[in-house]
Amino acid sequence: MKLDKYIDKIIDLLAQYTPVVISALLVLLIGLWVIKRVAIFSQKAFERKDLDVSLRTFLRSLISIGLKIILIVTVAGMLGIGTASFVTILGAAGLAVGLALQGSLSNFAGGVLILIFKPYKVGDTIEAQGQTGEVKEIQIFNTLVLTADHKTVILPNGALSNGTIVNHTRHGNIRADIPVSVSADNEVAKVRTIIYEVLGNNSKVLKTPEPIIAIGRIADGAIQINVRPYCNYDNMTIVVSEVNEALKIAFEKNKVVPAVQMRVIHNV
Repeated sequence: MKLDKYIDKIIDLLAQYTPVVISALLVLLIGLWVIKRVAIFSQKAFERKDLDVSLRTFLRSLISIGLKIILIVTVAGMLGIGTASFVTILGAAGLAVGLALQGSLSNFAGGVLILIFKPYKVGDTIEAQGQTGEVKEIQIFNTLVLTADHKTVILPNGALSNGTIVNHTRHGNIRADIPVSVSADNEVAKVRTIIYEVLGNNSKVLKTPEPIIAIGRIADGAIQINVRPYCNYDNMTIVVSEVNEALKIAFEKNKVVPAVQMRVIHNV
């Protein structure tokens, strides 16, 4: 008789829980299939957006893991397993980790924003956080910049994403500012013509946009002329050097009188 009672209880339990287990199993299988499709779709979307490979992989894993956690909690609830305490523990653990890694999470979020919106890319020369150099690597937490004196500077992405970034190479060309000072006794038109000839003979100076020659301050017997040619950023230093050298030779050849610094000495 006791055996019959146990068998009846087992049959009742099977009759009660079998549909629930089957339903939970179906939800689990369908959910895993949907998550897989979502991961594939998100991967294709990231590729269309031309996101960095490391960021694409990370975001796909993050989406997949997050959806699987939600699926497991849902299936556990269907089976009658209490999920409130489980969710509370997860929330408390997430809060503790977030507080402990507040700075790192800020840098991580900054890295994600930089990789998505691309204010700069590898190979660009940027000026940020008091540093100027070529971007060598964009990591999730930091950006590595190589300065002109070959120092590697590690900049946190959190500060970069929230600060001002000057990208010297994004536009494709840059303007060089070359101040020239000559005596006020010279004819301005003659000096301007000589400068245009020097700029036109330099192959590194761009024809478009056209160079700017602007008369600046006139004082103390001197004329300040602002010579502003456009060039590729990589050529800027050599363009300034070559133009200065060519101007000196051209001024001497055409007898342009240089500016003479005037000093007033007061006897006390």
